Amino acid sequence: MGAAHTAAAMTALFLGWAPPAAALALEGCVRVVKGWNGWEIRHRDLGHGRVAFAESWSAEGTYLDLIVTECDSGDTVRTRVREEMVKDRPAFNRTARGVEIVDRHARRSPALFSIDALAADLADVGEDTDVRRVPAEFCACAALYPELRGEKTAFEGV
Repeated sequence: MGAAHTAAAMTALFLGWAPPAAALALEGCVRVVKGWNGWEIRHRDLGHGRVAFAESWSAEGTYLDLIVTECDSGDTVRTRVREEMVKDRPAFNRTARGVEIVDRHARRSPALFSIDALAADLADVGEDTDVRRVPAEFCACAALYPELRGEKTAFEGV
């Protein structure tokens, strides 16, 4: 450790400030959910404080939900784009069309982006589409936009 680095560290400790812990990397957000058979995967930065990821589950059946959230408000849309043997309905896979819709909305001017408009378009492709305000921070938001946490419960690790 160089003398300048040591002096800076000593000054920081003396003033009661410590540098932030190592930041969470987006790649670290891939994690097991819902026991051993569910995953959060495909985390992406959509820009302007928005992230997208997928939740995948596989046991007796399989599903894939696309999730997009506004990190500052927690407003989140979730839609099922792939499913087989989970509910009493025919199997479907509309993942590519769902991703295309998310990408199209993400390219819009930030002033024109709306979770509700995204949800309306996703509802035409996905199943069980809903919008809700999530009171807890998602991993991708913690990794990319920690300053937007606000009053939400902090993400606590993978």
